[in-house]
Amino acid sequence: MAQDTEQVGDPIVAFDFDGTLTTRDSFTAFLRWRTPPARWVLGGLRLVPAALAYIGHRDRGRIKEAAVREYLRGVTRDRLETDARRFAELHSRSLLRPDAVMAWKRWRDERVRLVIVTASPDIVVAPFARGLGADDLIGTPLAFDAQGKATGAFASPNCRGPEKVVRLTQAYGADLELRAAYGDTDGDTEMLAAAQEPYFRVFTGRP
Repeated sequence: MAQDTEQVGDPIVAFDFDGTLTTRDSFTAFLRWRTPPARWVLGGLRLVPAALAYIGHRDRGRIKEAAVREYLRGVTRDRLETDARRFAELHSRSLLRPDAVMAWKRWRDERVRLVIVTASPDIVVAPFARGLGADDLIGTPLAFDAQGKATGAFASPNCRGPEKVVRLTQAYGADLELRAAYGDTDGDTEMLAAAQEPYFRVFTGRP
């Protein structure tokens, strides 16, 4: 999402997306929604080796990338953007936590820059971010080839853990003011530690 240069100097309020603004993982829900049942089951069987390997390396980025290869490789950017818009239209009310949205709206009354910082692919979260009126979205970008088709890989490191602070710093500079941050897992630890007001698992509402 494009930055508004008049607001770049405003304090940042960063929200994790999955589990914080939402009740569950949006990327898994998106993949299952757009994948026919039989293909979903077959893909799950093919991902068993990656799931077993995860027990050893504990790298969520690697298992997520394996899911991208299995379910999205070869899909065009235009198709994914269209699917993501439709998915958000159909599922935003069932996914977004009402108390999290209320907190988001309260911050909107202050002079801050509201940013979603998520490990999920930014192409999937973008329609939700637009619907919430986010000033920016920082997520994990998918890689596309010269024909605009998903390669099955990420274009940058998985936006989780320390990478969230790295990406915020890249976007706003080392002297950024992180007024508040919201998260719900150890993947948000570093972002919460950098915030003046850290909020961990404060939202429990369900649609």
